[in-house]
Order: sequence, then C-alpha cells, then structure tokens
Amino acid sequence: MTPAERVRDAYARLALGERPEAWITVRPEEDVLADAAALQARLAAGEDLPLAGRLLAVKDNIDVAGLPTTAGCPGYAYQPERSAPAVQRLVDAGALVLGKTNLDQFATGLVGTRSPYGAVRDVRDETRVSGGSSSGSAVVVALGIADLALGTDTAGSGRVPAAFQGIVGIKPTPGLVPTDGVVPACRSFDCVSVFARTVDEGTRALAVMSDPVFPPGAPLAAPPRPLVAVPHRDELTGMSPEWLDAFEQAAKTLETNGARLRPIRLAPFLAAAKLLYNGGFVAERYAAVGAFIDQHPGAADPTVAAIIAAARDIPAHVLVADTARLEQLRREAMTEWGDADALLLPTAPIHPTIAEVAADPVGVNAILGTYTNFCNLFGLSAVAVPAAFGVQIIARGFADAVAADVAALLLGDKPSRGTATRGLPLMVVGAHLAGQPLNHQLTRVGGRQVRQVRTAPEYRLYALPTEPPKPGLVRVPDGGAAIDGELWELPAAALGPFLAALPAPMTLGTVRLDDGSTVTGFLCENVATGGAPDITAHGGWRTYLTSLEETR
Repeated sequence: MTPAERVRDAYARLALGERPEAWITVRPEEDVLADAAALQARLAAGEDLPLAGRLLAVKDNIDVAGLPTTAGCPGYAYQPERSAPAVQRLVDAGALVLGKTNLDQFATGLVGTRSPYGAVRDVRDETRVSGGSSSGSAVVVALGIADLALGTDTAGSGRVPAAFQGIVGIKPTPGLVPTDGVVPACRSFDCVSVFARTVDEGTRALAVMSDPVFPPGAPLAAPPRPLVAVPHRDELTGMSPEWLDAFEQAAKTLETNGARLRPIRLAPFLAAAKLLYNGGFVAERYAAVGAFIDQHPGAADPTVAAIIAAARDIPAHVLVADTARLEQLRREAMTEWGDADALLLPTAPIHPTIAEVAADPVGVNAILGTYTNFCNLFGLSAVAVPAAFGVQIIARGFADAVAADVAALLLGDKPSRGTATRGLPLMVVGAHLAGQPLNHQLTRVGGRQVRQVRTAPEYRLYALPTEPPKPGLVRVPDGGAAIDGELWELPAAALGPFLAALPAPMTLGTVRLDDGSTVTGFLCENVATGGAPDITAHGGWRTYLTSLEETR
C-alpha cells in the first residue's frame, strides 16, 4: 500500500464515524495527501525513512506545528509554531500526522472521561472507559485508523489505555524522549509514550524519538532466558479471580516461552505508587497549570480543577519528606528486585464502566494506577502488551530494550530490532556464535545479535586446540576466502573488560566484510596456527562442526 493509499484508507475509516470523540482536531484529507506525495518524492530520491507512510496521531498536549494544542481545555488552547521534537523526529522519519487526539484534561486521569470534547469509549464495549489520559491515541490505533500514536505517561497514561484497547503501549525511561513541546503534568516524571499494534512497530518509533542519552552499560537486549520477577497472587489487590487466573496464565506463558520466573514482594513498589498523588509530588501539577486554573474559574473540568487546586498549598517540607521517603522505598524495591531482568505486573486491576467512574471519579481513577504509578518515580521503563486482560513488562531505567524483548517473548514474537540503544559492533566466527559455548559472554552483558555476515575473501580459518574448541581467523595477503560469521552489538562499557579478559592467542582487530565495510572482530595470532588444521574450505565454523558430526 502506497502512502497515499494508506491515507485514503484511514479517512474512509474515519468516515464510518466510530468513536469520533477520540479526536479533537483532524487534518483535512487533502493536506495529508499532499504530505504523502512529498513523502513519495523523498522515497524516490533514495532517502532512508524507517517509518515511511506510517500514520501518526498525537495526543493534544503535545505540540504539532499548525494545529492548536488544547490539553483538553478549549480556553487553554494555543497555536504552536513548531512541533515537539518527538513529533518532528517521527515526521522526519516518514510518518504522516493525521491529527490531535482527546485526553483527560491536562493529562489528569487514567479514565479518559475528563474532557469537554467527550468521554472516550472503549472500542469493544462502549459502556466502558477507554483508559486515560491518552484515551484518544489508544483508541485510534486500536481502530486501525492510525498506525502509531503518541501519548504521555506520568502515572500510567501510556499503558492503561493500551491494556483496555488491546494494543501495545511503550513507556520509555524518563528522560529518554524529550518532553519539550509537551504541556507538563508532573514535569519531573512525564514521559512521551507511543501506542502501536506490535512491539516491533512501537520500538521502531521509540528509536526514532529518543535522545542519545543511554549510559555506556545499557543493555541492548534481554538475555536468552531472562529472569522475570512475578508477584504472588495474594499481593495483587483489587483484582477479580478471573483476572488473577489470567495473570497467572500470562506468567506461565512467559515461562513456557523461555523465561525463568522468581517471586517478588510488591510492598515497597505499591507504597511508592501512593506517593505520586497522595503527597508532595502532586504540587508539580499545580506548578504546571495551576495559575491558568486560578485565573480562569470554570474553564477546567471540575474534577481536574479540584485535583490541581488542592495542590496549591502543599508545604515544601512535605515534598522534602516525600522525596526522602521515595529514596528509601526505591532502595527497598531494588533490593527486592535483585538480579531479575524484568518485572511482570498487571497493567490495571479493573476495567470500569463510564457509569462507575461518574459515580466515584477520584476513587476509581486511583485504583487504576495501582500497578503503574511507581514506575516513573523509580525511573523505570515499561511495555504494556495485550496478554490476559493487559499486563506490563517493567525493566530498569535505560533497559528499554530488555522490556521490549521480554514483551515480545510473552507474545511469542521475535525480539524487536528497533531498539533506540546503540552499541559497538563485534563480529564473531566461532565459539561466541549464537548457541555456541561462549555465546553467554555476549548475552550476559546485554549484547544482541544483529545479522549474519561474511568476511571479504581475505581470510583463512583454523581449528585451534583449545577448550572449548574455537577457530582462529587470520587475514592473509593472498589465497584467502570469505568466512561466515555473525555481527553482534555490545554495550560500549562491556567491550573494554571483554577485551581485557580475552585469552591468548585470540585478539580483537579490524575485520573487512564482503560489502566493503569494516568492523571489530575476533582474530588470531599467526603463531598459534602452526600445526592447526586449516578449515577454510568449510566456509565457517558451523559448517566445520557439522562435518565432524557427519563423519562420526
């Protein structure tokens, strides 16, 4: 489907009138078609556009040049001159903006009903809430109108709607995606999130939006058999027996698909979650838009106005005390987390009806954040996926690739190759190949396999008398051949210690590939090849090992 055809398909779906309340502003079809024509010209010119033709919806607290930003409050609206960096980077990568989506006003809520533009209804059951605050963004992806949508996530707003709408919601590590051009909710904890129908699609968008702020040791992938912490069902409060059974089945599926499970105590995580809105941190909401609400009585949703106004008079000493308490709970939680690669939790404990929220707007909303509120307070990353009634994979800060890989594992998908993390390339030709005895040395430091590669025809391969058996790759002036291998990426901080621990006669050096590029790779000292069998004719270590099996 060409970009123009995809645009026409989306507007045909829009014409059906499903959940019109999901939108605040929709761009004219002819404007988006003009963008599609310009995109087609860029493709014809040979530009590399990883998101070419993907249709993008943007939560209306994120700036898009030429479209009003309302934050769900008409009286607050302004016209931005430039798009938020998160939006602009997606557009530069080939995405086409359809319009702006509805939200809980000022991103205050997890329900999707606190908007003068209408309560956004669930796509499968119109009596239930869509989830918020990124309500419209999740719904338009679930309907198939948009391929990608931006939300924000402070307390769970990029994950709860994903759970309710049966799609993927990716909440990056705080600070990974710039929040410039975003109307703040709680500035210290706000994240720009992304909705998609698959983990791979979402992580590709995240990679485009992200700043290069990963620490040198940030893992590039989950290990082959990740260790996942899972709470006992007795700690999962507020969930029906049916939902508890479904969550346990999701954990079993993860284990069946290759993860190792370990029980965890949730108490410090849940205690921290209550600090986000039941203490001093809520003062950030007043700092964000409190002056507007004070100056414009009646302009805001009554529930939203009451929540923000209540934060006006919080004493500074309460914020200081809560900050200290949060640090204590963070230490307790991370001690409990231990060496686990990720944490599996429900995304929300219930899926309420619109009527239930209307009857108790604050109480029901608070319940929805039970398992999401602590995430940004602790600086963690997370991916919500449509397993069971919606679960989330939570990983450490800047371990976004781990969260994505474990989420894909749960869904039975291949690991995503769209991670924003970038490492240093390393070519391997022998015992470090996937499935070989020393491959764990790459995976345990967060390395990831990129692709199969071959050297230029300038090398000889020898079977060295080592334990475990490994080959030696030597570059020769003539008489060489192309040798099969794998290209991996390692975190930058891992490569130095890896080199320091490398036993003789192995070395790391520059290896030329058959496409003319060069990468760091395993080589062997020439002196070690004397008397070693020359196995170059096999073309690679795996083929050589297969030949040994065939002769036994």
